[in-house]
Amino acid sequence: MKIEHDGTNLRVSEIGELNAVNASQFRDEVRAAMPRTPTSIEIDLTDTKFVDSSGLGALFALYKAANHSRDGVTLRLLNPRPPIQQLFELTQLHQLYEIARR
Repeated sequence: MKIEHDGTNLRVSEIGELNAVNASQFRDEVRAAMPRTPTSIEIDLTDTKFVDSSGLGALFALYKAANHSRDGVTLRLLNPRPPIQQLFELTQLHQLYEIARR
C-alpha cells in the first residue's frame, strides 16, 4: 500500500486486497496519515482484486474519521473493478464515497 499526501489531500493506492487479513492495518495506517483537516481523500482501487465485509467496514470507518471534525471532505474511490463497484452499490457505500474513473 502506498500513501501520499500534500497538506490537506490524501491519496492511497497499490491495494491488492481489502479483507479481514489487512483491513485493520489499512484503516489504522490511513487514519494515521490523514491530515488534521482533510480536504479530500482518494483511494485508488485500480490494483484491488477483492474487498470483503471487513474492507467495507474499514472504508466506512475512514468516512467517519474524515467527517468527524467537519463536513465537506471529498471522499473518492477511484477505478474499482466492476464486481467491487457492484458491491459498493449493493451496500450503499457509493452514497458516502464518490466513485470515479481516471
